[in-house]
Amino acid sequence: MREILGRLGRRRRLLSRRDGGRPEVLGAALTFATEWQWPVLPGVAPDPQGRARCGCPDPECTVPGAHPFDPGLLAATTDERMVRWWWTNRPTAPIILATGGTAPCAVSLPAPAAARALDALDRKGMRLGPVVAAPTRWSLLVKPYTMEQLGELLYAKDFVPGSLRFHSEGGYIALPPSETGQGQIRWERAPLPGSASPWVPDVEAVVDAVVEALTRTGVSAPEL
Repeated sequence: MREILGRLGRRRRLLSRRDGGRPEVLGAALTFATEWQWPVLPGVAPDPQGRARCGCPDPECTVPGAHPFDPGLLAATTDERMVRWWWTNRPTAPIILATGGTAPCAVSLPAPAAARALDALDRKGMRLGPVVAAPTRWSLLVKPYTMEQLGELLYAKDFVPGSLRFHSEGGYIALPPSETGQGQIRWERAPLPGSASPWVPDVEAVVDAVVEALTRTGVSAPEL
């Protein structure tokens, strides 16, 4: 256990290098793209005139600073030169992961329900992959899946909380250490080192476990 915690600490330091007291976003973006082969691109920044607002043209944007805009999602890449150029010119831009394809997908749910679900899964001894925590929602990274697979999985269930969201091909999430209009993105469960890309579980295992945990703990996971 001590060895695992030590390795975890080293990985967290790698993803949270400091430059003048601020997280070194470029270093994290390069790790994701070049070491882990996760396609990334810079997100639109929060509005400097009001951090809770987005820098995009939509005055009612619900994910301020936490989505792609210019460039669009299809520009996501693992190319080191492109990633370096983007964050050299936009050093504080959020890091957006284009989910699906060869990259991880994600299952997200409201933060309070996610915290209780993770506690329940820990007591059960279930192995989880990285968990990304935004102020309002947490995302559990999973292996890539198709919409057909997801549809069959959900159809077989009697109940699925309406607040669960699924980020597959064509989707995206913001990665640490991004700063968005809703606040800091961080690792609730940081990736452990030891492979070219962090291990992530199957979506079936995560959805089954999360739905069971929410049901057993009596958490309704309201829509957010």
